[in-house]
Amino acid sequence: MRAMIDDFRIVPAGHCGSGSMRNLIYHYCGLDLPEGVVFGLGAGLDAVYFEYPDASPPFMAFGRGSTMEADIARTLGIDYSEQMEPDNDKAWEDVKAEILAGRPTMLSGDIFYLDYREYTVHFPGHRFVLLGFDEEAGEVYIADRINDYPETCSMQALVQSRNPPVGISTYNQWGKFQSGEVRHSLTEAAALALRITVERMQGVDTSQRDLMAAAAGGQGRCETGLSGLAALCDAVDSWPGLDDAAERLVYLDNAIVKFGTGGGFFRNHFAVFLAWARERDTALVSADDVALAVRAAERWNALSPALRELAAAPHAEAAWQTVSGRLRGILQDETMLIEQLGMRLQQAA
Repeated sequence: MRAMIDDFRIVPAGHCGSGSMRNLIYHYCGLDLPEGVVFGLGAGLDAVYFEYPDASPPFMAFGRGSTMEADIARTLGIDYSEQMEPDNDKAWEDVKAEILAGRPTMLSGDIFYLDYREYTVHFPGHRFVLLGFDEEAGEVYIADRINDYPETCSMQALVQSRNPPVGISTYNQWGKFQSGEVRHSLTEAAALALRITVERMQGVDTSQRDLMAAAAGGQGRCETGLSGLAALCDAVDSWPGLDDAAERLVYLDNAIVKFGTGGGFFRNHFAVFLAWARERDTALVSADDVALAVRAAERWNALSPALRELAAAPHAEAAWQTVSGRLRGILQDETMLIEQLGMRLQQAA
């Protein structure tokens, strides 16, 4: 059996999740939103740090939360839901039925196994859109963030990616649009997204931490939001002298820019969203908020080459102090930004 959806617009993106949701929302709802706006409307901003002994290096760091794709449906008022299915055969039949019905479908998996990407590290939770399949050829056709045309992937690789044999699994998670109706205005959606973001970054809403701790199997420390950023600062301060210090620095550098973040640990996207939200309602976001977000993104981007330089010479004590100081400066900026946004939301309530 073979099926292919040919009318899906694929726009390349800086980040897999916001890029996939942007393309799906355009297809189902007719909304053409910038990628940074999609990220922000999904309350995507976060700072996740958790120790993971089975990984190398033994920690993971992300600049976004784990439920952004579902959360943009919540803020916009879209009938979209996500579900997991531990049975691989049933999981394939579920999404196959969507394609046969002409419905492009969100998938989640470990990018390491997707043979068209040739990724060298495990990266669970990668997002991509299933557009078609050819069972006789053993192939599936995927919209990913790099190119504006469908990628060809073996069905075996897709199965391994969606429910990998080792590491963290999202258990064949997939997303379904029940309709294309958008019930909230863009201004309403922006306000709701900002409130969710502030509460998560301040630790009032612990949903992201709880989900990541469960995914990591409860191993070691797990923090999110501003606490996650503080935990990362503490971790970096403990790395000098470790045998794998250079490896840890390289990983963190990749997490800031190379792992599909859209730049600056996802902060480039958030700055775009804040500027857009201010255009909708100046009571929600001030010019100073936007400037702080831009500065934080710039400081994250500037930290990346400093990490690479230190990884090449990990015994340079002064360079460690520079990296530590820059990271704590980012924590200070983001703490101020989140506090300001929170005060403005209180005043607008």
